[in-house]
Order: sequence, then structure tokens, then C-alpha cells
Amino acid sequence: MSGLASIAANQDSPEQGVEVARLWAAIDSDFLELLGWSAERRYVFFPQDHPVLGWRRCPVAACDTVVYRGQQTLCAHCRIRWEREGQPPMDEFLAIERIKLRRARTGRCAVPQCQRPWGSSTSRLCSAHHNQRVSILKVSLDQFVAHPVVVALPSFGPCEVAACARDKPGNAPYCDGHRNNWRNFRRHNGEDADEMRWRITTSAISIEAEASLRGLPDRVVAEILFGLQQRVAQGVKTSPVTLRPLIDHVRAEQVASIEEIDPGRLNRRFDVKVAHVLTKFVTSARLLRATPETERHKDEWNVAVFGAGSGTLRFDAISQSWLREAAKIWAANDLPRRRGRQAKGSCQVKIKSLTMLSSSLRLQCPDHGDNLTALSRTDITNFLNRIAFLRAEGTITLLYQIRVVRDVKQVLAGMRALGLTRPGQPLHGLHEDFVLSTDDIPDEPEERAGRDLPIEVMRTLCANLDTLEARSGTDIRVVIELMIDTGRRLEEICQLPLDCLDYDEQGQPVLVYDNFKANRNGRRLPINLATASVIQHQQAHIRARFPHEPAGQLKLLPRLTKNPHGTVAFHTNTCQGIHRDWVASLPDILVPTTVHEGGKSVITMLPFDKKRIFPHAYRHTYAQRHADAGVAVDVLRELMDHRQLSTTQGYYRVGEKRRREAIDRVTTMQFDRHGNRIWREAKALLDSEHLRRAVGEVAVPYGSCSEPTNVAAGGGECPVRFRCVGCAHFSTDVSYLPDLEAYLADLLRSRERLRSAFDAADDWAKSEAMPSDEEIGRIRRLIARIETDVDELTADNRAHISDAIAIVRRARNSVVGLGLPRVRQPLPTIRPDRSA
Repeated sequence: MSGLASIAANQDSPEQGVEVARLWAAIDSDFLELLGWSAERRYVFFPQDHPVLGWRRCPVAACDTVVYRGQQTLCAHCRIRWEREGQPPMDEFLAIERIKLRRARTGRCAVPQCQRPWGSSTSRLCSAHHNQRVSILKVSLDQFVAHPVVVALPSFGPCEVAACARDKPGNAPYCDGHRNNWRNFRRHNGEDADEMRWRITTSAISIEAEASLRGLPDRVVAEILFGLQQRVAQGVKTSPVTLRPLIDHVRAEQVASIEEIDPGRLNRRFDVKVAHVLTKFVTSARLLRATPETERHKDEWNVAVFGAGSGTLRFDAISQSWLREAAKIWAANDLPRRRGRQAKGSCQVKIKSLTMLSSSLRLQCPDHGDNLTALSRTDITNFLNRIAFLRAEGTITLLYQIRVVRDVKQVLAGMRALGLTRPGQPLHGLHEDFVLSTDDIPDEPEERAGRDLPIEVMRTLCANLDTLEARSGTDIRVVIELMIDTGRRLEEICQLPLDCLDYDEQGQPVLVYDNFKANRNGRRLPINLATASVIQHQQAHIRARFPHEPAGQLKLLPRLTKNPHGTVAFHTNTCQGIHRDWVASLPDILVPTTVHEGGKSVITMLPFDKKRIFPHAYRHTYAQRHADAGVAVDVLRELMDHRQLSTTQGYYRVGEKRRREAIDRVTTMQFDRHGNRIWREAKALLDSEHLRRAVGEVAVPYGSCSEPTNVAAGGGECPVRFRCVGCAHFSTDVSYLPDLEAYLADLLRSRERLRSAFDAADDWAKSEAMPSDEEIGRIRRLIARIETDVDELTADNRAHISDAIAIVRRARNSVVGLGLPRVRQPLPTIRPDRSA
């Protein structure tokens, strides 16, 4: 059966008719009107001023060539001329008129009612009338048109090429353009030239901003129009230069549907963009007729069918059929539970972890894991051993091992909860011991990299925001700046609407955002004036960029491409890639680090690991910054928009490693009761030394006590009745300086009160209650000595000691409650350039 006969047969089938009807029903009439579509002519016309389909003329004087591609200023011919002339100044080149290129334009004969096409745009007459005017009447065109002997002539009929809508100029079967094309084709192919097939498969004569769909099956026409409509709706630019080769290839292949076209062959013949357009058209057509019920039986899902954004979900790497079918059922139930644009990615990660289980069964089971009734706990153990082996040899990391085991445990439990082990279900016959428990999940490292960022790192990043703006534009700078200031997740910032700034009853700015992860919309976060100013400037920038779009539909951070109306937000993957490249381009960021050399701890400046600087780390840093300032955990939970208090506590927990580093720094400024430095250099506190300090000392309000009786009694049996500064067992360090100053002030107030206001007591009682001058003098000397040693430090060392003191005091207050009032501390300054 010939290609044309096959198409005719397929179009007569009921399935083809249903598909064509479905496609045409999905094509909007306004869109067809935009394209100037006519069912009789079957041409697509690209409107010049359209934001996606539009085009422009070449700016060179007297050149009217259409420019389609990218942001090129000149058409291809004028650009070649400009380069040949040595690339003169553009304004001078544009002003010089060029010889017009001959264009294959068509039009009717200028004689009224004449049905024949003109021979050229210069003569504007058909060949018969042109000969009559030039050879017989010999008059001007205006005189000829009005001459009484000139009469209209009937048409010779349309060109017999299927794709052509032009009229024939004479008795020949083709228009002028196709007559020349056929002559060349026959000269090239000789006697083997098949004229009838050539008429069906040859292309239309291209004219600027149009494309011919004549001669194509109804389904192909509907698929192309619907695919083009979807691209326009998504804000993707499409030009005739890209569409015409696709149409010509479809016509030459004589297929009944564009789904029969091989994209690889198309890619080899034309530009890669043509194959990309074909892929999108095919995807749009398949998506239109797909339903969750039909899609879920495939090994590759288009997640848009399930309302989960865009992209594909793949199951083909799971080799066991029972596990693959169970994974599909699990995924179909899991996708609706996911929120935001990361739904597909979250599900695909778990499918990939399940693939690791499938690979283990395939490699270690005699039957490759195909018989699920033969599986047991032994196969789970083999899977865990294989994952541990891959981690040991460096193929995967510990965190990846933890994630894979946790994911497989969750998915298998979810499958059983869905009843997939019942008769008739994919897992029927699977033993109950084929399951993972919580004990199978490896322990996480105590200190996970990439939580909050040190203040030195934050200050460096904020100081280099200008370089980020220079590299990637204002919008991406605003994304990062808002993440730093507000601690919101990347997706929450990217999806902010234009009107995200509001004010509370006191007139203070509030950020209105949607918490996609918890599905809590319209959340309100108090922000400072500097952050509000960033949002206001971005709002003005977007309004200037999209002046005619409704403000309620605009995004605060619209992406730069495929977004003519400003309604599509920056994609998180784009932001992550730009942020990663920006951080990598920065010079090394030095932070104080404790290193152990020869049994001693030395604080030195070392480069910070840039892998720990990623967008979500700003959220941890936001929580840590407010926790350091004394914000109560229940208030911080509201700021972070967490439901559980434990979730918030995980964001600012001080790890043991960080606490030890701070203690090592503070220990370098440890003093006895006389104010003498105990250690002049930092020593490495080994695990045994930490334990010795814990069992050999007890905390007192202004330092630590090592008196054995008092330590044994847990601090409740002091022989000298808590006159710590007079005891040789007492020591303190710089972190207790605020407590010592408060104690000195309290002693002075007590002394003055006893001297002036308390006459009812006996002298011996007043003498016992009166703070001694020796104690007051000792504390004054101790404070003065500590302050003097601090002043002798360099500015950098003072800053490092100050940070260490904050960590030690926070850790101390979280463990030992002395009944002292807590004072809210100011937030650390990471943006000195800001005034608010």
C-alpha cells in the first residue's frame, strides 16, 4: 500500500476520527483567528507584533527581509554584507540603501476582476495582460487598466502541487515556482522522477511569515496546530524557520501522524530546534488523550497527566515485573500527596532507591529476584550489605546510603499499607519478613555539613551580591537576598506574587507567601524595612517590564525566557545552578578553624568548604541567627512556619563539634582567682580530658570549682560558703565576664544599702552580711585583668573570641539554669551597608 493510500485508510478508521475530533475540540477558535487560519486555504500566518510568534523587518534601509532568530539585528544577507565590508559602525551601515532581494511574492493581476496571478510585483499584471500592455497598447499601467479593450481573464486553476495554494499562470500544471522546481527535480533524477509522488511530497513555495499545511492528513494538521497552541500558551517562541522544515519532513514521509516521525532522523536533516519542536508537539498530543488510568500502565509516565508539573517518571530500570508494577501503584498513590513543583523529583528519588533494591535482587538471587515467593529477610540483608559495600568502596556516600535504605523502607511499608500483598495484587505471596526496620537505617553523622553558615561566610556572600547581579541579573540577586533576609525556602521565594508585600496594623512590612511544603498558603512573615525596600524596587522593575499585564497575574521574580506575560516564575533548578556557579567563582572564604598540631590546638584561618554553601543553608542560618539573639523557640517556630517544635530545634541545634571548638577558644583565656592566665596557648581537649573536666569540676555562678568535697556533692557543699574568688579551687574564663560584672554591681549595691538603710541589725550581723572590701577588690582586679587581656588581642581574634563566647554561653544556659533573666541580643550584622 502506498503512503498516500495508507493515510487515506487510516483517516477512515474510527480511531483516527475520534483523535482528530479530540484535537480540534482542544484548539481554541481565538488562536485559529490569530493565525489567520482558513479551512479552505490551510495556511498559518505568523502575526508580526505577537510576543511569541512575532517577527520584525531587517533595519537596513530598503531591506525588508524578515528577521526571526534570536536577538540578531540584521538578516542573514545583510549580516554577510556587514562582515564583508569590515564591520563598519552599525548606524552608518543601516543608513545605506541596499539592492532589494527578489522575493517570491504573489498577487492578483491589477486588471479588475482578472483571476490570473501577476507575473512579478514590478509589472503587477498576468503574463497575457503584460504582453498586451507592452507589445500592443504600449501605455502606462494606469492607462492600461482603464483602457476599454482590456478585459478580465479567467483563471487557469490552482497549482497541482498538494502543498501549494497559488494559481497557475498558464496551461502548465504548476505555478511559476513549482514549475522551476519540477524542472530541476527531473533534471536531477532523470527518467526515475515520479511526478505524481513529487506533487504530493514537495514543499510549498516559502513566503516570509507563513507556513502551508495543505496536502497533510487532518490528524497531522490538528496535531501541529494544537502543539503550536500549547507552545504559545507556555510562552515558547516558534518561527516559520523552525516550523516549515518540520511540516516539509512530515509531508515527505507521508505519515498519518507526527508520532510516526523519527526525531533522530529529523535531527540529522535539520537544526536541532526542529526535532525539539516535533518532540513537544508529540508530547502535547499524547498528553491530550492520556489519562491517569492509561498512563499508569506505561514504564515511563508523563507526570503532567497526574497534575504533578512537568517531566517524566521512569520505572524501566526496575527489572522485576512484580516490583515494577507495585512501584507504579505506589507512585500513583504518592503523587497526589506531594505538593509544589518538586512532586515529581521527590517521587523519582524514591523510585531510584527502589532501583537499587532491584539491582541487588538481580545480582544476588539465583532467579534474579523474579520469583517473589522465594524472597526472605536474607535478601534484605544481602541488599543492606551491598549498599554498605558500595559506600565502603566510595561509590556512594554515607548520606546517600542512609537515604536509599530509608526510602526503600518507606516504599515497601507503603506498598503493604496499600494492600498490595493481597490475592490478585502484585506482591501476593511476598513473605512478611521481606521488610526493613528502623534499626536497618545507618546512623546519621553527628554533625551534618551544610547547616548554618558562619558569620564570616555570610558577610563575604553579602559583600559580593553585586558580582552576582553583574553575572546573572537583578532578579537572581533578589532571590538570594530575600532568602538570606527571610529564611524562606527557595521555591517559596521563586513563586512570590508581585503583590507579596503587605503591612500590619502598626504599619510595619510583612511578607505574604505560600508554604508549598506544608500546603499552608497566605503565610505572613514580619520583615525589616531594608528587605521591604528590596521587594519594592523589584516590584517597580517588573511593572516597567510588563506594563500592560494585570498585576494580580504577575510574579515578583518571572523567568527571563518562555514568559511573554510575566506569569511564570523562576525555576528552582535555574536558581540553584546560578547560585552554585556564583559561589564557585568567589575567592576562598577564610574562617577561623581549630587545628591540632603536636598535641596543641591552634586557631588558624582556613578556606571554608564551598559545598556547604547552597540555598537551603540560608534557612538554617536564619534560624541560627535568631536563636543566637535569644528568640524563644516557640516564637522561632512561628517564624520558620513549622508545625512541630522539634523541627525548629533541629535548625539551630549547637553540635558537639562546634561547642568543643568554642570551648577550646575560650579556654585560651582562663584565669585563676588572682587574675593570672592559666593557659597561654590553646590545648587540644581530648575526649578523656573533656570527661575529666566533667567529673572533676562543678559549675558555679561565675566559673568552675574543683574542690573535691563540693564536686562530690554536686556543688552543694562549699567549705568556704561560696566565697569563690577567695578559693584556690576556683577558676573562670572570659565567657563569665558579664556574670562577674553583674556580681560586682550586686556587691556594691548591697554594701551601700547596708551602710545607709539598715540600722535594726546587730553589728556582728551587719559585719557578716557586709561584702568585704577584699572580695570587692579581688573581683575588680579579676575583671580588669580579663578586660586587659581581651583588649590586647587583635581585632580578628577579639571577633573570634566573641563568637565563641556566644556559643559557650548559649550552650551553658540551655543546660544550667541559674535563674538569671534572659536578655534578647541584637541580630548579628551580616550587611553593614544597610541602614535598616
